[in-house]
Amino acid sequence: MLAGMENHKLVMPEHLNHFGYLFGGNLLKWVDEQAWIAASLDYPDCHFVTIALDKVEFRQGIREGTILLFVADRTREGTTSVQYEVAVFRGGEVDGDAVFTTRVTLVRIDEQGAKIPLT
Repeated sequence: MLAGMENHKLVMPEHLNHFGYLFGGNLLKWVDEQAWIAASLDYPDCHFVTIALDKVEFRQGIREGTILLFVADRTREGTTSVQYEVAVFRGGEVDGDAVFTTRVTLVRIDEQGAKIPLT
């Protein structure tokens, strides 16, 4: 496993539900984006689409003003696909348990949308 890609996101009022917590859908969007960016950096001439997210379990509520740290680590490489584990932490450092973790699988496609080998 190679060293992971890190990125940050600030939770703003427009990201919240009516109870004042981060919408889960926003978090899933950001996790998917982080995995796609990691894959695109690891395989710069490839076009990817997401085909799967593993277990989705929200462990803690996240409030406005929280800085989230996303860490994407490549965990598997197949013939046409690559998988990243994306962990989300509160604050600017990896300290303690992640508030959310899942594996995202992306597949390389050609211009017609057909799967093609990574290399």
